[in-house]
Amino acid sequence: MAADGRAQPLHEWEFDRRDLRPDDVAVSIDFCGVCHTDLHAWHAEPSTAAPFPLVPGHEFVGTVAEVGSAVTDFAVGDKVAVGNIVDSCRVCQMCTAGHEQLCVEFPTLTYGGADRRDGSLTYGGYSTEYVVTEAFVYHLPDGLDPAGVAPLMCAGITVWEPLAQWNIGPGATVGVVGLGGLGHLAVKFARALGADVHLFTTSPAKAEVARALGATGVVVSTDADQMADARNRFDFILDTVPVAHDISSHLAAVRPGGTVCQVGALDAVTFEPMALLGRSVAMAGSGGRPGTRQMLDFCAQHNITADVEVLPAAAVNDAFARLERNDVRFRFSLDMTTMR
Repeated sequence: MAADGRAQPLHEWEFDRRDLRPDDVAVSIDFCGVCHTDLHAWHAEPSTAAPFPLVPGHEFVGTVAEVGSAVTDFAVGDKVAVGNIVDSCRVCQMCTAGHEQLCVEFPTLTYGGADRRDGSLTYGGYSTEYVVTEAFVYHLPDGLDPAGVAPLMCAGITVWEPLAQWNIGPGATVGVVGLGGLGHLAVKFARALGADVHLFTTSPAKAEVARALGATGVVVSTDADQMADARNRFDFILDTVPVAHDISSHLAAVRPGGTVCQVGALDAVTFEPMALLGRSVAMAGSGGRPGTRQMLDFCAQHNITADVEVLPAAAVNDAFARLERNDVRFRFSLDMTTMR
């Protein structure tokens, strides 16, 4: 499913994937998540600029259809998952430390990237098949719903990485800002890690849903009294809001020395400089290979997947329209088998 130009409807488009190299795996795609980043790319916003025709999709699961002659960890028929990074230089300090998302040469993205060997453009997972080097393919945990696993490969690892990096666990008081595709997984993860989790939201109607996901409290961020009560209460706040917003009030809610970590916004995030006094701010994104494997193992242990609404691939334009008006709980997963 491809768009020919900025904000143009997606339609079926045929193209050729590369022939398998010795270390490649061909994946027959079953489900692909719809990420807010896909919308940004579709609108040709500078933060996610990708050439057209655009085939989005960077969180998918499927079945191994073919393997290259040097592949050792996968076999035809294996259930696998692929995220938003499909290659990196693999030799820089960040890559060798397992932080391929911070590759100094910039990682190869699942779509809109350039293949590191032949320079060809990468097209994403809104398609029936993907060819990817073995190093960036992950085994799908047994027992988890594949449609719900797909968003773990972007939304999941994006919130898992900072929670793991800051050693969130029992005794920590964690705030999650926003209850969308990232936020609902952040609540699930933080609660499973043993933290006391509270949702920051502009919508009081989300309180019941947040508690059902594991939140022990809800702070309505448009309520001045509630925000005043939240001041200096939190060890760690994970901001998952995907649009431009001001984080000054959330900075005030962390204890001195606490951390506000921004993972959601691709637009401008603003704050009052004085709000930084006694606090720290971090920016974090999707994780590398070790973190992704760790997250998948944790999800298997705790039976965690994304809450998804499954749509046929041909409904992708409806999915985009609904995502733009925030009409999804909490992630769309496209059934790519409907295109075969």
